[in-house]
Amino acid sequence: MPTVQEATQMRGMTVVDRDGDKIGKFDELYLDDSDNPAWAAVTTGLFGMRQTFVPLAQATTEGDDVRVPFEKDHVKDAPRAEADGALSQQEEARLYKHYGMEYGETRSDSGLPEGDATPGGSPGVVGNDVSGPETDDAMTRSEEELRVGTTQRETGRVRLKKHIVTEDVTRTVPVTREEVRLEREPITDGNAGDALDGPELSDEEHEITLHSEEPVVEKRVVPKERVRLDKDTVSDERTVSEEVRKEQIDYAGPERDR
Repeated sequence: MPTVQEATQMRGMTVVDRDGDKIGKFDELYLDDSDNPAWAAVTTGLFGMRQTFVPLAQATTEGDDVRVPFEKDHVKDAPRAEADGALSQQEEARLYKHYGMEYGETRSDSGLPEGDATPGGSPGVVGNDVSGPETDDAMTRSEEELRVGTTQRETGRVRLKKHIVTEDVTRTVPVTREEVRLEREPITDGNAGDALDGPELSDEEHEITLHSEEPVVEKRVVPKERVRLDKDTVSDERTVSEEVRKEQIDYAGPERDR
């Protein structure tokens, strides 16, 4: 078990589990009736709004961390107890049972039987002061402050995927064709020789070849553009609402003479 001085120096350090996973911050130190370190109140959660108790019996320091021999989930599942400077006998019994430690009902090992003083309380001081060991007759008023931060989480993934689609493309192409045309010309002195060359009467055939153009389609792959993914950061505002507690100190006693 660490000494009081060692445990006091642990306050504000990061508490990690037996595997080195972060649990939270060592916020408050609780002593037993012999003024030995007994419990650490560790703030956990996103905004540090929750406190969990973990025993200091086997806690060790490693650099800026305090290592405890428990798993992170086991610590966070510990029974809830108000970090108000005192653990009742029932609260402490539940914590001992959760961590598998022996607990005697006749006497609390942390010096906190039902209705007794806070850890480290000084003799002769009446009442409990959540600010720590009571050394005088003053009362400390405390209140919760809302600490709001941000954390980054994954909201989705976007990827580029290329696939082939088919579309119909229509183009108009001009084409030409040959058509036959019958021409007649009279016999003249100029063509009489060709006209009378041959038998007077005969069966005969003449043939010409006709041509036409047909559309021809050819396809080729042409690169058009480059596409990539990029990210923009967009700023927005979110409103967070949470209840906070604060202490009020009132005067109670006989009325003063007017």
